[in-house]
Amino acid sequence: MKNLSWFNKTMFFFNIVLAVLTFVAYVLPFLAPKIFPFLSVLTLFLPMMLILNVIYFIYWGIQFKRQVLLSALVLLLGITFINKFYKFSERNLPEETSDFTVLSYNVRLFNKFEWSEKETVPVEISDFLKENNPDIVCIQEFSNAEDFDYQRYKYRHIISRGNKIKTGQAILSKFKIIETGEIVLPKSHNNVIFADIKKGKDTIRVYSIHLQSIKITPDVNEISDDINGMNQQKSQRILKRMSTAFKEQQLQAEMIMDHKKNCKYPIIICGDMNNSAFSYVYRIIRGDLQDSFEEAGSGFGKTYDFKYYPARIDYIFADKTMQVKSFKNFIEIVDSDHFPVMARLSMIEEKL
Repeated sequence: MKNLSWFNKTMFFFNIVLAVLTFVAYVLPFLAPKIFPFLSVLTLFLPMMLILNVIYFIYWGIQFKRQVLLSALVLLLGITFINKFYKFSERNLPEETSDFTVLSYNVRLFNKFEWSEKETVPVEISDFLKENNPDIVCIQEFSNAEDFDYQRYKYRHIISRGNKIKTGQAILSKFKIIETGEIVLPKSHNNVIFADIKKGKDTIRVYSIHLQSIKITPDVNEISDDINGMNQQKSQRILKRMSTAFKEQQLQAEMIMDHKKNCKYPIIICGDMNNSAFSYVYRIIRGDLQDSFEEAGSGFGKTYDFKYYPARIDYIFADKTMQVKSFKNFIEIVDSDHFPVMARLSMIEEKL
């Protein structure tokens, strides 16, 4: 520190603060949010902290300062987290007749409340499904829309609730559905549905999940301004609301974990988790399943239209009895505040 200029001393002080916060964020996925609900907010910003640590690593490195070791240690310890945030290469294995595709999409009620000026959202989503032709579709925030064509899927499991406006979830399948069900989440408008689907000689259980929303604006600038104190009361409300949502998500995630323990079939879990891949709920819902993005995706894997920030909160988890042959997130589709994600899978035993 003695050989550092006053500017570099200041930079290193903030580097230390960043390193401590990053270490805390590394630990949080292993701690239940109800223990430290406010700290759980850090998991949302871990990707940003990783980027800042890379910047510090470069900053000290080009000066040949030993302070580079701090950022190097932080990045080394977080190497597994980096893979959840950004994939440098993708997998796209040759297609075979035994492959099947699974698509997950939060459609935001097909624009029922006219958040978008486009009046053809249901039609465009129908056309998108026709073009990509997924075998199984999991839809969150489903609502009846006259112009949405789902009749091409012979087998359907749809649960909607509400008086004037019915909302819920849908699982659409080209393969026969032999059993369906729902996990009712307490004190929540969100829910989880599942369908046991017969594909050839195999039966697969598909869950479509929609966890509690943390209800934040899709503009990272506004959140940053609030939390930095420009609007202290509003920032406190946001943090309290997010903390409450994290605790509710924990309960919901644990219900899903308990439910899937009793399933005798290979499992696929799709849906909108409303949380990052660095969170407690991600860790326990995923369990020993494969994250399709980590297996075969590329880039940031952005699934939510969050301004200036590549938020990944929609997932497709696949059983280890399956091979993830390709994965895609369709960021060019702007018919919702979420982007659809699709994985191409195959049962491993079919290849033996």
